[in-house]
Amino acid sequence: MKRIFNFCLGISLLLVLAAVLLGCVSMWQVRRDAYSAARVKADAAVILGAAAWGNKPSPVFRERIVHGIDLYRNGTVRKLVFTGGTPKAGYPTEAEVGKRFAQKQGVPERDILIEPLSRNTYENLKNTRQLMRRHKIGSIIIISDPAHMARARAMAEDLGITAAYSATPSSRYAESSQADDFFIRETLYLSLFRLWQLGKWLGVAA
Repeated sequence: MKRIFNFCLGISLLLVLAAVLLGCVSMWQVRRDAYSAARVKADAAVILGAAAWGNKPSPVFRERIVHGIDLYRNGTVRKLVFTGGTPKAGYPTEAEVGKRFAQKQGVPERDILIEPLSRNTYENLKNTRQLMRRHKIGSIIIISDPAHMARARAMAEDLGITAAYSATPSSRYAESSQADDFFIRETLYLSLFRLWQLGKWLGVAA
């Protein structure tokens, strides 16, 4: 009985240590990728969706859109890809809201593509991969908030997407009183995604 107890205790300690290590690595990645700033040119900038308030982008989404427009205007990218569906029928999609905002800022419709079906970051990227193939887009820069960038990178790599990354220069999350909570939450989400990847790999290996 004592051997069984010691064995279970040892396994429990190993799992705790593994969880702590995973959390530390994830936190380091979140902090590291928060400063991503692509210094290469690409065919398109992919602006990951965020909340839309009716026909207007939320402050967080607006910063992503503006950053994409800046890259378009300075010649870093030739097209903008807006992603994101709608949480409720009858409302405009995040992608449509992003497109309209960009058009009002002078970006011609011919240089805008939308992916209006996704409901989360993974779907944003998965559907964008199909759009890239359809429109023969060879290179992209993925745009999101600083803390969200590590998870976006992990998901893009999981999908086999080769990309550069550019975090918004400013972030309503980072500037709010809940900045630390947001970074901690993204660390948790990234850790859970890594566990999901491990489970997927173990399933394939089995």
